[in-house]
Amino acid sequence: MTIIGIFIGLSTLDMIYLASGLPQVNQKIVAQDSLISAGGPATNAAVTFAHLGNTAHLLSTMGRHPIAQLMRSDLEGVKQPVTLTDLLPSQTQSPPVSSIVVTQTTGERAVISLNAQRQTAQPNQIPSSLWEKVTANAIDIILIDGHQIPVSLAIAQQATRIPIVLDGGSWKPGLESILPYINYAICSSDFHPPGCQDTQATMDYLKQTLPKPAHIAITQGNQPILYWHGVDGTVPVPKIMPVDTLGAGDIFHGAFCHFILHSDFPQALAQAAQVAAMACQSFGTRAWLQSN
Repeated sequence: MTIIGIFIGLSTLDMIYLASGLPQVNQKIVAQDSLISAGGPATNAAVTFAHLGNTAHLLSTMGRHPIAQLMRSDLEGVKQPVTLTDLLPSQTQSPPVSSIVVTQTTGERAVISLNAQRQTAQPNQIPSSLWEKVTANAIDIILIDGHQIPVSLAIAQQATRIPIVLDGGSWKPGLESILPYINYAICSSDFHPPGCQDTQATMDYLKQTLPKPAHIAITQGNQPILYWHGVDGTVPVPKIMPVDTLGAGDIFHGAFCHFILHSDFPQALAQAAQVAAMACQSFGTRAWLQSN
C-alpha cells in the first residue's frame, strides 16, 4: 500500500559553502566545497519522506524565474522524486535564495534568506485534484512548516481525519490559527510563541492550544528531545561528529512523518533522530541519500 504525504511550505534555492569559518566584515574567504540544491523545511522533509519509500507531494511556490528550474531539477534528480504542485506557477520574480556557510570543524551553519514572505499563496490556488484527495481522506499525513499560512489553514480545516504535523522551527505570525488543528507539534528550542521565553513555557502553551490528545516534542540539537503525550519524557539522540547540520531538522520531520505511521510517538521520535544524525555526517542535504 502506497503511503501519501502532503508537505506544505517553503522552497528555496540553497547555495551552500563549506568553509573554515564565517567571513568577517570586508573579508573574502575561499570555501573548501560548495553545493546548490533545493531547500526549505517542507521541501527537505518531502525529499526525506519519499526516500523512505513513500509518495511525497510538495505544495509550495516556485514560479517561472530561471532559478526555479534549478530547484525543480534537484527535486527530479533524487532517487525517489517528489511531486511538486506550484501554487504560483506564473510568478516571474525570483524564488527565495538562501546563502549558507557551514563551518568545517563543527558542522554548524549560518543562513541568510528571504523565506516566503514575498510569495504567499491563497487557498483558491490549491488545485481541485488535491482538494478531492484531502476531502476523501486519500492522504495519510500532512506536514505544515508555517511558511504558507493561508493555504495551510484551509487544508487543515478540511483534513479533520488526517494527522497533521507542525514543523515548528521558529514562531511565525498566523500559526496561532493553525495550532488548533495540529496533532503533532515537533518544534525546535528556538520556537517561542508570544509570551514564551523558555522551553517549559512553550510546552505549556502548546498543551493548552493543541487539540487533545496532543503530542508535543522539542528538539535541542545534540541534547535529548523533550516530549509530552499525556506524560513527560525524553528521547536521547545519537552521539556523532557532525559534518553539516544544515537541514537536520527538516530531515527529522520528514522521517518522523514516515515513522509515526508505523510506530508510537516516542519510538517515532527516536527513529527520526537516527535518520537526521546519519544525514549530519555528510556535507549538504542530499549526499546521505546516496549512502542509504
